[in-house]
Amino acid sequence: MRRTTSPFSLVLLGLGTFLLVLAPLLAWYVEPRAAVNPIDIDTTAVYTGKGSVFDTDRIETVPDRKITVTQRVRGNVEDSERSGKTVWDVTTTVDTDKSLPAADPHDALEFIPHRWVMDRKTTRPAHCCGEKPYIEGEAYLKFPFDVRKRSYQWWDNSLGDTIVLRYRGTEKVQGYTGYRFTGSVPPTRTGTRMVPGSIVDQPKRPQVLAEEWYSNHGFELVVDQATGRVLYAQTGPRRTLRAPGGKKDAAVLLDSRKISFTTETQKEAVRQAERDSGQLRLIGVTLPIGAAVAGFVLAVLGGVLVARGRKEPEQPTPSETPDTPQPTLTM
Repeated sequence: MRRTTSPFSLVLLGLGTFLLVLAPLLAWYVEPRAAVNPIDIDTTAVYTGKGSVFDTDRIETVPDRKITVTQRVRGNVEDSERSGKTVWDVTTTVDTDKSLPAADPHDALEFIPHRWVMDRKTTRPAHCCGEKPYIEGEAYLKFPFDVRKRSYQWWDNSLGDTIVLRYRGTEKVQGYTGYRFTGSVPPTRTGTRMVPGSIVDQPKRPQVLAEEWYSNHGFELVVDQATGRVLYAQTGPRRTLRAPGGKKDAAVLLDSRKISFTTETQKEAVRQAERDSGQLRLIGVTLPIGAAVAGFVLAVLGGVLVARGRKEPEQPTPSETPDTPQPTLTM
């Protein structure tokens, strides 16, 4: 008897081996390269809250006003492809009901355009492509992928510096669980502004180079662990003016204990986080495990079939053919 290998068993063995090789490639090679910050982003986040604002018509601070902060982020695809980095152009407007709706964002209470450039994989700031201001830290607008349970250096654009956001456990946003981080900013001088002297309690001086001060009652961010996307954001800005060398605030420009994501912004952030984290989980976990299990089963089955083979009887050779009596010719 001799053994022959079935083509079917070879196919099973080859397919199983391929899946076993594919599984770690998906987890260790494909998934990390899929976790990159997009260059074609176009998204808008809206915050609302109440607080005090400086009314330029009345030349005084007015309390209990609705405050709306609109932050639009658009990717600059051309500069991103040229630099190999992620280039996002960001505009932030601060409005009251008095300036909404505005045909021109420059009519807002505050209008702040800037550009953020980052590494596509790590989210670390990259300094090129007309970046303004010079952003530092580990995170801004979003966290890195695969968020850890630790403190992060978060860029506060109003402060012009980084602050520490500390991990505070998990919290649900619209039914979706994320990591919660909090932080605050003590009163800090951030610059100067030329204003009428009467605004900073110096009525005898027509113009004064007043000091601008900024603090924050508290930041609260809830972040998707897989993608680093911010699901919920809350801030409590306070911006004031002081006379040169003054020890106390002379005028309040903006003060709110809580300005936070609207419900619509939360829902959209959760929707995108579910989609993106689901894709990463599919590539990095579900498919590798499935490929490894299926590959192991097919490889074992194919190997067993190859080892056992199929027995076939051997054909006798001419030399092994026994002599047979030859018929006798008779006349």
